[in-house]
Parts: sequence; C-alpha cells; structure tokens
Amino acid sequence: MSSLLHINSDLVEDTYAEAFRSIYGRVLVTAGNRKWIDAALMAATGHASSTILCDCEAGIESYVDGSSPDQITPDGRVGAYLQFHVPRFRKDRVEHLERVMLARISQNILTCPTTRCFNALVSDPYYKLGRKIAFFGDRHEFRDIRFGEPGWVIPTLGGDFFLSRRFGYADGLMGGNLWFMGATEEAAIEAAELAAAAADASPGVITTFPGGVAASGSKAGSSYKFLIAGTYAEFCPTLKDKLGAASKVPDGVTSIMEIIINGRDLEAVRQATYASINASVNTKGLVRISAGNYGGRLGKSFIYLHPELHPASSPT
Repeated sequence: MSSLLHINSDLVEDTYAEAFRSIYGRVLVTAGNRKWIDAALMAATGHASSTILCDCEAGIESYVDGSSPDQITPDGRVGAYLQFHVPRFRKDRVEHLERVMLARISQNILTCPTTRCFNALVSDPYYKLGRKIAFFGDRHEFRDIRFGEPGWVIPTLGGDFFLSRRFGYADGLMGGNLWFMGATEEAAIEAAELAAAAADASPGVITTFPGGVAASGSKAGSSYKFLIAGTYAEFCPTLKDKLGAASKVPDGVTSIMEIIINGRDLEAVRQATYASINASVNTKGLVRISAGNYGGRLGKSFIYLHPELHPASSPT
C-alpha cells in the first residue's frame, strides 16, 4: 500500500483531492542545446495552465540529457517530454486534442531553431499529425526514416525540420491538487514550491501553472452565469471577516497556494501527491496541507492525503 512518510502528519488534513479523467498526448522535443529546448518548451506549453479558459493543460514531464542509457533521445540531443491534456467530459475531446497538438507543434516547435518532434505515446487510434504539419512544406515535404523513426521532413529557412508521422493519445488524469495554507504568503509559496519541485521529479506527471504554483485556486461554477469557475471565496483569507461563519480559512492562515498535478494515470498522480506532501510538510510557517474536492461532482478519481486511513481506496 502507498503510504506517507512525512513527519508532521497533524498538519495534513484527512481529505482527498478530486481528480477527473482526461485524454492526453505525449511528445518528445529535442534541440541543439538547452537554450533552444527551453525556448521551445516555454512556447509549446504557454497559456495552458487551466482548462477553465485555456485550450488545454500542458507541461514538461521530464528533461532528457543523455546522462544515462535511459536518458538518450533518438537523435542524441538534449530533449524533454511534454504532455497535453483535455478533459474527457468534452464531447469533442478527440478532435479538440488533435487541434491543440497541431497548433502547438506547428506554431511553437516547428518555428523554434534546431528542434525536432517525436511521438512519445504509442496508441491505436492515433493522429496523423506529421502529414498535416508537413503541408507547410508547400509540396517540398517528403517522408523519410530518420533516427530510427518514420516521419516527415519539412524544408525550412533554418534547415530541415523532422517530426514523427503518427502521434498517439490515451486516457489520462487531470486535477490532482494540494493546498498549502501558510501563516504568511512567503510560507505558503515556499511550501508550494517545494511540493511542485517534488511533483516535477515524479515520473509520468506534469504541473501546469506558472512555476508549478497557482495563487488563484478556484471552485466549479460562479455567480456569473457566463463563467464556469470563480474564486473560491470560502478559502480566500482576505474574505474571512466578510464571510464570517461561512469562511473555511483556518485561524492563523493568511495565504493559500495550490499545485495541480496531471498525469498518465491515477497511480502516477497519487505518487506525485505523496512526494509533494513529504517535500513540503516541514516548511516553517506552514499551518495546514489540504486539497480541493467537490464531493465527487467534478471527478470520480479520489486521492486521499492519508491513504493509510482509507485502505479501500489505496493501491496495493
């Protein structure tokens, strides 16, 4: 059974994060050096923090630097794995994810000097994105096998751009989350930063917000009919006096920071959650670690912060 090994367990609320199903794509981007891989990654994952008003949620899963046999890219260069998630509850989810990947690969990776793009998720069915992006070659594009991968070659002013022919997609998970309640803003941020770094080091997951941390945790729904989400007023420290008994902010808390964890499956998100708790629980000034949920109305995948108290929900 998965378990928490943290020290101050009294700081961790007995609750759960409510995650929901997604479909996601996974690609490997390589470049000539770290400068250009970082430029491509920043562009390709830009404006992809929250499904509330972004076309997807995207992030860096891990870097590949050639330091060990399992850290070798097909072309032997520096690279990184990216994930792109859209909610499974979207009726057009398959078509929408294809549009997301088409736009971000063609506009943000193809355009970046020295890059190449490889599929990193084998599936059937799949997207024929290579052919669609290759149309940019204006009839000078051609199919070829390079670096052991069937793909398309697109002549560009900077040189040939290579990408895989097919790109897979599969079921994933979105919305794993943790809340860090601090006596000061600095304490809440420090705890969230430590947690985000631990999640980023966990296999198979991504964090999507700037620096991995969200200062504006939201609730589903809004008093404005044209919005699908809004600020979680009951957990806003500056509204504690205004809301009175309706406020859910613990005494002594002046700031609450959140991290969101998406991943390939529930187990990957679970393990990243526990790693994040362990990394942050001893932060000075941290009052409580909690998580957001809606009683199962948003998703049916629960990640209990104390799995040992909920053995029926814990993996064996």
